Amino acid sequence: MEQLIATPILGRELVLGKLLPYFVLGMLDVFLAVGMGEFLFQVPLRGSVALLFGMAAIFLAGALSMGMVISIVAKSQLLASQLAMVLTFLPSFLLSGFLYPIRNMPKAIQGITHAIPTRYFVSLLKGIYLKGAGLSILAAEAALLTAFSITMVLLATRKFKKKLM
Repeated sequence: MEQLIATPILGRELVLGKLLPYFVLGMLDVFLAVGMGEFLFQVPLRGSVALLFGMAAIFLAGALSMGMVISIVAKSQLLASQLAMVLTFLPSFLLSGFLYPIRNMPKAIQGITHAIPTRYFVSLLKGIYLKGAGLSILAAEAALLTAFSITMVLLATRKFKKKLM
């Protein structure tokens, strides 16, 4: 990291360089998941492929930037991995509507799910993939997911400082 800090690039360029390979891998994973769903499990994609990949790209940019923010704020790698697990993975897995329907959760928990960005991504995926819904129907979820991603990207670039601690 010290060698990267010594380079003449800007902080935001360094953040972009750190996130870009993971973004490409994430989009490849989306491509593989859609391909397996379509050809291996015979689940037809009813909606727009471009919209599905666009929403996946927006979610991925936000999630990766959130991971970058966590790693910038955390003092050690162990703390960063523990924070990431508690702040992102568990809430996303349990409260997104992927594992359990949100309408079956207690009202207090349903309110908390509105703060989980994965909730909106799962809703978008279900709408696009299974129902063939377009952006006009899914505009609210898309707007909230986009707002989350923009916030996380800006926060990651703002928090990152090119100096040794």
